[in-house]
Amino acid sequence: MIDRYSRPAMKRVWSEENKYQKWLEVELAACEAWAEEGVIPQDDIANLRRAKYNHKRMMELFETTRHDVTAFLTSITEGLGPEGRWLHLGLTSSDMLDTAQALQMVESGQLLLQDLDEAIEAVAKQALRYQETLMMGRTHGVHAEPMTFGLKLALWWEELRRQRARLVDACEGIRVGKVSGAVGTHATVPPSVEDRVCQRLGLVPAPVSNQVIQRDRYAHFILTLALIAASLEKFATEIRSLQRTEIHELEEPFGAGQTGSSSMPHKRNPELAERICGLARLIRGHSVTALENVALWGERDISHSSAERIILPDSCLALDYVLSIFTRIVRDLKVYPDRMWANVESSRGLVFSQRVLLALIDKGMAREAAYKVVQRNAMRSWDHNEDFRQLLRADPEASAHLPAEELESLFDYAYYTRYVAETFRRIGLLPAEVRV
Repeated sequence: MIDRYSRPAMKRVWSEENKYQKWLEVELAACEAWAEEGVIPQDDIANLRRAKYNHKRMMELFETTRHDVTAFLTSITEGLGPEGRWLHLGLTSSDMLDTAQALQMVESGQLLLQDLDEAIEAVAKQALRYQETLMMGRTHGVHAEPMTFGLKLALWWEELRRQRARLVDACEGIRVGKVSGAVGTHATVPPSVEDRVCQRLGLVPAPVSNQVIQRDRYAHFILTLALIAASLEKFATEIRSLQRTEIHELEEPFGAGQTGSSSMPHKRNPELAERICGLARLIRGHSVTALENVALWGERDISHSSAERIILPDSCLALDYVLSIFTRIVRDLKVYPDRMWANVESSRGLVFSQRVLLALIDKGMAREAAYKVVQRNAMRSWDHNEDFRQLLRADPEASAHLPAEELESLFDYAYYTRYVAETFRRIGLLPAEVRV
């Protein structure tokens, strides 16, 4: 991932330095396990604990070996004495590579969970703040019925909590190590060594493996990141839509001195939200690659390896970045309640059409007849820019069934928001109501 979209903590997780340090941790954990099994003498294990890899030498060796693991191991053993023979004992490359990569993915998952928690908290605060703020609900981009901005945010909050639960599950799925030797038979490294290595590293041994940790685990993880990104894209798309000049109910933060266009000084564009949408597409594409990496030849090939060098770090880096942007947008979001109210009223009372329809049916009219009465007036309101409420007041058929006082009682926006607090309580944004 390019530096523009990389945050320091996640960048460190996927740095070359951290990767090779994880390799060394796995190798030394294996040596410790062999020592506990009585295979490596105590004097030798004491010397092995001081082992270090030499990155410069490793790169020199790689030019000849063209194999990063053998170059890595040689760069260590060149700095050791006879005890160097114990390094990588009974292991195959994937024992070290996959187990170390699991450690990186676990670290990434922990950072992403922290990011999600910050986003969830930011959305909760704004949902409560705007719990009663009336706005227009839209379907197909067209005015439907009123709702509140807080209710829209409550829906986002609940979705983010579902995504968090999925991420916890996916992180557990990749918290797995594998030290079972070539093709997973444990012929050269007994299960007891694998158990000791994984316990030392905070991982769970793969119950059964071939030469690699199975990539359905990785696919689950990347698919979960893609799902989270899809939700963020959904939220960002809504923010973009509501920032349009014609609607202008929201604006993402726009700093002093910031410019929106090189040619039009008046522009304040939703470029942060647009960036979320763009990077969500990238992560979604990586999920397809992760799925295609599940199928390998026999007990392993390395067709997955080259792709994973890109999709694993880049998916984690990109999601870490867009989560931080989303949280920033939500925290500093500009909300325009007056504009929301103006937009509600801009459809001249058409939003009350269902209330009137149901009232006419309740008065004994057939649904089809009632629908015709309401739609006739609604279409005239659309076509001639007349107030729907005024048209109904003047309609003899409507007034014959609904006296003026009853008709007026239908034009009450509070009707649409009366259960918002109950919804908040249902999902946990408000404390449950105590009923005696």
